[in-house]
Amino acid sequence: MGKSDKSQRINRSRATRLVYFSLKSLLWIGALFVYYIVFSFFFDTPTEHQMKLENQRMQAEYEAMQARYDSLAVVLENIDARDKSVFRVLFETDPYDFSSTNHSERVALHEACLTKSYDELNAELLHRITKLERAISKQQTSWNDIMEQGETLGDKCKNIPAIQPVLNDKLTLLTAGYGPTLNPFYRSLKSHQGVDYSIGEGSSVFATADGVVKEILDKNSTSGKTIVIDHGNGYKSSYSHLFETLVSVGQHVSRGDVIAKSGNSGLSLAPHLHYEVRYNDIRVNPIHFFFMELSPEDYQQIIRISQSGMQSLD
Repeated sequence: MGKSDKSQRINRSRATRLVYFSLKSLLWIGALFVYYIVFSFFFDTPTEHQMKLENQRMQAEYEAMQARYDSLAVVLENIDARDKSVFRVLFETDPYDFSSTNHSERVALHEACLTKSYDELNAELLHRITKLERAISKQQTSWNDIMEQGETLGDKCKNIPAIQPVLNDKLTLLTAGYGPTLNPFYRSLKSHQGVDYSIGEGSSVFATADGVVKEILDKNSTSGKTIVIDHGNGYKSSYSHLFETLVSVGQHVSRGDVIAKSGNSGLSLAPHLHYEVRYNDIRVNPIHFFFMELSPEDYQQIIRISQSGMQSLD
């Protein structure tokens, strides 16, 4: 056997060992890879284990918060439903949402404007301006007529009820308006001939115009202790369910004078003031006689409050 044959055998042996080593290495690498996959599938590293525990804790907290949220949502819905139900039973109407006033009209106007061209918007704006100018002119004419009538009245204006009988700057004390309201004692609709202010006992009650105290009724009547003031010009005002009167029959009073302390006398559900305005012995809506202290916005607000469906306290 020559050297070449021996060399070839050596080379083949080396190649075989190399192939064997490579295959064995690949098998070990594959086995390690499979082991890693299997180990990772069934076992966690300390970091992964900690992260999984943290994730489970956060998931549990989220589910607990979600359950609590759902429970609170149900409770709030029940409270809201019961509140509306009580409101309807007491006041015979749906609750009034002041925040939604004219909201739908504003939304509709905004959406309509988005679909119009500039020419259409300009034309509509010009039309609105013209319409507004006509309304202003008409209002100015009406204002001039009122001013002329006021000038002819002269000092007699002081004898027209023109303020609220209690301090109600924020318009939050009015609890019943003029017209049909739910009577708290008979649980039926009854014509309410004045307005009710929910105020604490002993609060100041003011004369709403100049006049002379005509009557002070006894507290044993259903209206309780009551003061009636004759303002002349056909106007009278009355203040009922008082705790204490501070004037006497025949006494002259001026607008803004404190004439009594509010109370809960007579047939009254809670401390309040029942206030009436009469013109030629006909009871009229007192809401329209607060013009000296209410802005147009306040007037609209108090009108909405008085029409929102309320329960009288007497």
